[in-house]
Amino acid sequence: MENLFLQLQNSVQNAEKNSRLDDEADKLLTEKPFTLLSYGVFFIIVALCLAISASGFIGLFEVPSIVIALSGLWIIVLAILQEGKRDKYARSTFSTLSWGLIISTIGFTWFLYSRQIFVEYLPVMFLLVIGILIIIAALRHWKK
Repeated sequence: MENLFLQLQNSVQNAEKNSRLDDEADKLLTEKPFTLLSYGVFFIIVALCLAISASGFIGLFEVPSIVIALSGLWIIVLAILQEGKRDKYARSTFSTLSWGLIISTIGFTWFLYSRQIFVEYLPVMFLLVIGILIIIAALRHWKK
């Protein structure tokens, strides 16, 4: 009888714990609606890049660089979409936009390097993007 009582008590505690987890998951999905959308966009990016590779426009070894570049562009789009909807502890729009720009720059420079296009200018292009972001960040804080 005591064993049955302990099993019942454990099942009630587990149900309560699972209910709290479900509530937290629902809260997370309602607060961050772009998470699921981003997963979908990422899978579409990968599928499109693999299809382009299968058609022969780009090589299979160039697919990761294009996926990274297009994912960076998606991060930039997310930064623009979430501009006015910032939580208290969330990243700023400028921070998200900066990371998207850096990630897409890395992807595009990797792609250009693999194609041997503008190879001597790739470090210059990357440093130029970083320098522009630093200047913009400095000017943003200078106004405050």
